[in-house]
Amino acid sequence: MTSTVAFLFVLVMALALFSYSAQRLVRYLRLGQPTFRLNDIPRRAWNLLTIGFAQTKILRDPLAGPLHALVFWGFLVLQVGALEIVIQGLLPGFNYGRLLPVPLHYLFLHSQEVTAAAVLAAVSFLLYRRIVVKPRRLQGDGVHSGDAIFILSLIAGLMVTLLVVAAADRAIAPHYPFAAQPVSAPLAFVFGAMPPGVVGLLRDSAWWIHVILLFSFLNYLPYSKHLHVIVSLPNTFLSNTSGPGVVGAMKPMDLETESEVFGASDVTHLSWKNLLDGFACTECGRCTSVCPANLTGKPLSPRKIVINARQRLWEVAPALVGGSDVFGQPLIGTATAGDVTAVLNHKLLDNFITEEELWACTSCRACVYECPVSIDQLEIINEMRRNLVLTESRFPEEVLPAFESMERNGSPWAFQPADRGRWADGMDIPTLAELQARGERADLLFWVGCMGSFDDRAKKTTVAFARIMQAAGIRFAILGQEEACHGDPARRMGNEYLYQMLAKQAIETLDKYAVTTIVTSCPHCFHQIGNEFPQLGGHFDVIHHSTYIERLLADGLVPLRSDEGKKLVMAYHDSCYLGRYNEVYDAPREALKRALPVVTLVEPTRTRDRGLCCGAGGGRMWMEERTGERINVERKKELLATGAEAIAVACPFCMTMLGDAGKALNSQVPVYDIAEVVADRLAP
Repeated sequence: MTSTVAFLFVLVMALALFSYSAQRLVRYLRLGQPTFRLNDIPRRAWNLLTIGFAQTKILRDPLAGPLHALVFWGFLVLQVGALEIVIQGLLPGFNYGRLLPVPLHYLFLHSQEVTAAAVLAAVSFLLYRRIVVKPRRLQGDGVHSGDAIFILSLIAGLMVTLLVVAAADRAIAPHYPFAAQPVSAPLAFVFGAMPPGVVGLLRDSAWWIHVILLFSFLNYLPYSKHLHVIVSLPNTFLSNTSGPGVVGAMKPMDLETESEVFGASDVTHLSWKNLLDGFACTECGRCTSVCPANLTGKPLSPRKIVINARQRLWEVAPALVGGSDVFGQPLIGTATAGDVTAVLNHKLLDNFITEEELWACTSCRACVYECPVSIDQLEIINEMRRNLVLTESRFPEEVLPAFESMERNGSPWAFQPADRGRWADGMDIPTLAELQARGERADLLFWVGCMGSFDDRAKKTTVAFARIMQAAGIRFAILGQEEACHGDPARRMGNEYLYQMLAKQAIETLDKYAVTTIVTSCPHCFHQIGNEFPQLGGHFDVIHHSTYIERLLADGLVPLRSDEGKKLVMAYHDSCYLGRYNEVYDAPREALKRALPVVTLVEPTRTRDRGLCCGAGGGRMWMEERTGERINVERKKELLATGAEAIAVACPFCMTMLGDAGKALNSQVPVYDIAEVVADRLAP
């Protein structure tokens, strides 16, 4: 009776403290801006099953991934046993054997013991890794290994005490077959040599230690980075829904709403989901380990961005929500009014995260793609860039000409709009205006893009793709001088006002001609028009030229030379905006294989969804790299290491960056767009 009363007291206190902590966290989250996260329930449920429960993102790490997944799955299995222990505290002598058929009860016992032993082994290795190996990605960014070591030790203690209790019970009254308790049975032989009173005391002590550790673990989590144990599954369910054209779209912004602050300079300007991301962060460093900026010596660490947001929330939230803690003390502590003012004036921007970090981002989405708990680090960076540009007019000097040129000339470069269609001279390609004047319609619009219209190297790709469509008998048209930049570079660099002005103009032009289907050779145009224009009312079916070429080849519509041609070893470089943003990986490769029957495609170490960015995204095309090694040079080295005789791309930005890298490395390996490769094989 005394034991039951003591347990009941401990249980009530533990649940009360956890309830307080949970309410505190919810109050903190409410400081964030509203965002709706209950749309697309089937997709969210799928994310929860695959990323959350199946741990597909965790398993991308071949070493630590399976171990962490094992601990997670073990945590789920052992919750059934934890419930039995709680019931035993209230009803001494209870076990599931009273409720379950004998075979099921034996299966339960077996699952608990085997799982506990497996988790103990995994935790032991993870402790060794933390204390002895100390992987680079687990260091820096304010990461505290002590917290992880403490939690892993708690888990190990829970497993040990669980097995000791089972072994002691068996030693006192052995009535389960060995197969039901394969781990505790051998240990019970050791306990069998002890006096029954000693074994009983050992059993009760281990049981109470297990209970105390269990409730301590529960109440330590809300104050630890291991809060992700509780919130990672909800965070995955509430994340940006996966699927082509959804996860990469920047958050809409209503510029008509009067506001003194655009974007985010502090945590109160971020959404509550961004703040929940901070709670869910495991500090594993997977995001930073794949960040091209970080890999080449830039100051950006996506993990630090999320950790800083959480640190700032812990700092400012008590002063904003008010109230008192569980001990009746003010949440802000004993701070004076001056101290509170200082805390409120201490912002996320500048005091935690610097401009240099934010502008180093290439928006490649590698960090978001790799995160095992579905954190969107890029959304925080984009919102803070918006604040820098729109609210504070702070941005690198070299992007000002691009902003001005987009506004004046409809292009990031100072070319005249009248020259936009010059690449098509002599090719007999009509404009939509010409077709409309003749009362004719095209099957699709070829959106050329700024680089494809003006850059001398990219124009070769434009001509090659147009030749392919002409050879296949496709009725297509261009906009000519009516085409203008859609504003994606401005949006990625934080200038939402300029973006919306350009995007609305582009949508108006497309709607004027009742355009429905668009094909483009630029992944940035492909993503922007197809996936972000709908935010402004522009709905179009957009196809990337790699996919379109592959379809034409598959249907036998492109007349190719019958000779096999020269044998060629070729490496394909994945564009971030085509791959991680829109999951287009196979079409470019298939197009190359169909056009070159004897081509041997080789893959670099980092390829497909693990591919390394060329360094041009996020507006970096218009900024100089002054710190560390150039990203494009690092990527070109990886591609050259394959031994390829030529490199294929499907993006004009990648073409320029890898071409420049080749000059820096004095490499003679050519870079071709896939359209050029196919066009070179066209029958006379």
